[in-house]
Amino acid sequence: MRLDCGTCVVRDWDEGDRGSLIRFANNRKVWRNLRDRFPHPYGPAEADWWLKFARENPQEAGWAIEVDGTAAGGIGLIPGADVNAKTATIGYWLGEPYWGRGIMTDAVRQVTAHAFDELGFVRLEAPVYEWNPSSMRVLEKCGYLREAVLRKSVYKDGQLINCMMYAKVRD
Repeated sequence: MRLDCGTCVVRDWDEGDRGSLIRFANNRKVWRNLRDRFPHPYGPAEADWWLKFARENPQEAGWAIEVDGTAAGGIGLIPGADVNAKTATIGYWLGEPYWGRGIMTDAVRQVTAHAFDELGFVRLEAPVYEWNPSSMRVLEKCGYLREAVLRKSVYKDGQLINCMMYAKVRD
């Protein structure tokens, strides 16, 4: 897959992304806003594992966010199952040097459209930790609505915190 998002390109991961993946993913500020399955520290072994996983499971790995020829982050969808088969959870991260430039807003907007128009999802959900207002603004700019505050639902970085649940439904 390849989506031109204006400020970035969303595309499949490839072996050439190893160096930039290590450089941008090995950041505590990035890790702090993601599920614990995203490791920290993030070194060569983690990058090698991820790229092998992406090669063998492209439907589960999501996509790289490329900026100026460099894989600067990632974005993906986790499909629901059973009665939630038309719902997916969207997740994303971006290397710190690229924050505040509108890149993630463009990527989320295009992946959301792709999820609705090409993949057949009707609802996308996005959980956001209470300490991440930047991610909340990204989602709001892309038309997501805050539907709930899941009180004390996340244990991250030694703290029990609230999680804000954002969602967008296909028109």
